[in-house]
Amino acid sequence: MYALNLDRNFKFRSDEQISYESFTFSGGEPHVKINAGIDTNQPIALTQRINSFNELGMLCMAVDALKRMGATIEELYIPCFPGARQDRVMVTGEPLSVKVYADIINCFKAAKVFVFDPHSEVTSAVLNNSVSIPNHKFIKKMIELLNVQPLLISPDGGALKKIYKLSEFLGGAEVVECSKSRDIKTGSLTGFKVYSNDLKGADCLIVDDICDGGATFTGLAAELKNKNAGRLFLAVSHGIFSRGFDGLLNHFDIIFTTDSIREIIHPRVQQLKLSDGLFS
Repeated sequence: MYALNLDRNFKFRSDEQISYESFTFSGGEPHVKINAGIDTNQPIALTQRINSFNELGMLCMAVDALKRMGATIEELYIPCFPGARQDRVMVTGEPLSVKVYADIINCFKAAKVFVFDPHSEVTSAVLNNSVSIPNHKFIKKMIELLNVQPLLISPDGGALKKIYKLSEFLGGAEVVECSKSRDIKTGSLTGFKVYSNDLKGADCLIVDDICDGGATFTGLAAELKNKNAGRLFLAVSHGIFSRGFDGLLNHFDIIFTTDSIREIIHPRVQQLKLSDGLFS
């Protein structure tokens, strides 16, 4: 199998590499040029981190170039699926963003599209031939690095189904359920609740798929401490961290994430690479 890693910092596949050039024209259009002929009898694995429409455009160009050479896209790896949080229309006049991206990617007709820890089941519902890879190996490796067995903290009702599957994978780790309230017009969060009367100093690990600004986790951390939590850890599959780390690290001893979005270097943020067996 050939591999084409469009993001040169995310070399997930180590198969025979396809030589290519990529650049953006002065008018803003992404462009890809495959530098050498390929054996069209060999399937191709494509990988791309999509954090912007330009990166999606680069993927579109690569797929078209390969298909014009007679190649077959066997596997497509998109670690963090774009628009996954916009998986419902909350206010009239807004798009169903996850389906917009899925419709474009469905045109590639890839045999399999791998997505790491999708935000909800809607991604799999709108994406053809999708293979959802859960966060199980990521969290297992993280707990091994910590060398403790923390309580698993579910930040809200939306995370419950996934966190109980994670608990089963880990052999029955104890889960503590939590909740919050969100104003759909302003996005503000209130009413954090931890459904345990006394955590008795236990180490706690909040597990979620995405950290953007981090308000969910700082609000929940304060309530966990009110319930006598011990050390707090945060594990998120996709780390955007749009407000940086200072506010979060006022509450959490260590933050764990993957390289699904970008590279992060920080003394109290531990980033695990998906290429180390976590995306399979």
